[in-house]
Amino acid sequence: MERTPLHQKNQLLAALPDAEWKRWQSELELVDMPLGEVLYESGVPMNHVYFPIDAIVSLLYVLEDGGSAEIAVVGNEGVVGIAIVMGGESTTSRAVVQSAGKGWRMRAHVIKAEFARSGPVLHLLLRYIQALITQMAQTAVCNRHHSLDQQLCRWLLLSMDRLEGDELVMTQELIANMLGVRREGVTEAALKLQRAGLIRYARGHITVLDREGLEQRTCECYAVVREEYGRLLPHGTAN
Repeated sequence: MERTPLHQKNQLLAALPDAEWKRWQSELELVDMPLGEVLYESGVPMNHVYFPIDAIVSLLYVLEDGGSAEIAVVGNEGVVGIAIVMGGESTTSRAVVQSAGKGWRMRAHVIKAEFARSGPVLHLLLRYIQALITQMAQTAVCNRHHSLDQQLCRWLLLSMDRLEGDELVMTQELIANMLGVRREGVTEAALKLQRAGLIRYARGHITVLDREGLEQRTCECYAVVREEYGRLLPHGTAN
């Protein structure tokens, strides 16, 4: 089976050499990734990894009191469930679909065997892990030192990089959960961006009207993350 457009739309899959792709193609299952689906929970062994095509997955740290904050997003540039190949089998975070779409699913033992071959797959995944760690570290710095306006711009830009088009379906309550802030804060920040002509927000739909303006308004954290993905991975991020 030759590579199809759907296979090519996940950049890690598209970067596989032909020999590795021939082994992988029968092990990949196309699945729906509906909004709000939990792909794995904190502390629970993972059975699969997921390669999103047009879905976006949020990695969240959930506190005992139910509060949460996003530590990273994964879209068509990457893979969800990387703890499997790192030997942990589980992680302290939760993976939730924040933008619905489709993805490829692979069983845990298959990806572990591929990683253990110590060939191109190992090096590709290690570079991806380094980029993901950069995103997590930059998110922690951003949440501590930058304004909510800047955080929201960064979050919107990272999401847009992983989508086709300029519209994101996302309620303010969900954004607040992702950023770990009160909904009222997100409402105020979103209104500022809307008044500035950068976005349009209506009934859970956010449309980016001026991407360049968002990039100018956000902090340096977005550029650091984007440049690191571009440096380490074959095609950078989605757009």
